[in-house]
Amino acid sequence: IKILIPMLSTLSELRQTKLLLERAKMSLRKQNIPFNEQIALGGMIEIPAAAINAEAFANELDFMSIGTNDLIQYTLAIDRTDDAVAHLYNPLHPSVLKLISMTIKAGEKLGKSVSVCGEMAGDARLTKLLIGMGLRQLSMHPSHILSVKQQILHSQLSKLSADARKVLGLSDIEKIETMVAKFNA
Repeated sequence: IKILIPMLSTLSELRQTKLLLERAKMSLRKQNIPFNEQIALGGMIEIPAAAINAEAFANELDFMSIGTNDLIQYTLAIDRTDDAVAHLYNPLHPSVLKLISMTIKAGEKLGKSVSVCGEMAGDARLTKLLIGMGLRQLSMHPSHILSVKQQILHSQLSKLSADARKVLGLSDIEKIETMVAKFNA
């Protein structure tokens, strides 16, 4: 069992939560209730502020998980459930990809695992890109596992990393979409 804190935006929020967890641990100790003293504490990176400050969060967490649905929505200021603007919701927007990359790099730098959850994790068209960016843990609906697994099995990691670097160097959504489509051809 691990604890994952949602919607982090500031270090003070994280520190307040950690203080509350320590108080809960003290209470359990006083009551002689056994618990895991070393329970892993992670944070959801799902708003741009958290992704931009991912290294600071990684410094104080055991792991991070990128919540792509909310990250995309808050980065692009688009409500994906609003039919009037939902067509603008695009996981391949260069700003979204840069925020994901920043979070992955922060985790790598500090030796903290980074996973991804949300629709991107289960979208087989994006699997090779995500793996190429350095993600190794994908949380998805069970119905997507087989198609994502097939993408991984038919991939070469060194090629995916080079392709992902090329994509991250682009700033045009259409060019990014074309390149990602070529990954899967």
